[in-house]
Amino acid sequence: MVRTTFSGREVVKVLTSFGYQPVSRHGSHVRLRYEHPETGEVRNVDVPQHDEVAIGTLRSIADQCGADDFYNWCRWIDEHS
Repeated sequence: MVRTTFSGREVVKVLTSFGYQPVSRHGSHVRLRYEHPETGEVRNVDVPQHDEVAIGTLRSIADQCGADDFYNWCRWIDEHS
């Protein structure tokens, strides 16, 4: 079974290790930015810094990251956290 419970800190840690850069913080949310080196495609991702991010919010973060499969994305986060 795939783990789908993560803290905001875990998600930010994994995303920053794969090239996302923190660009701002508003309250309890961190905005990360990723620019693909070859295509120039830009992705902005907002991650709440909660102890446990709700599954609907995680789905939204996965969508913002361009994930095709939510559970594979969760597996990827889990493997790299």
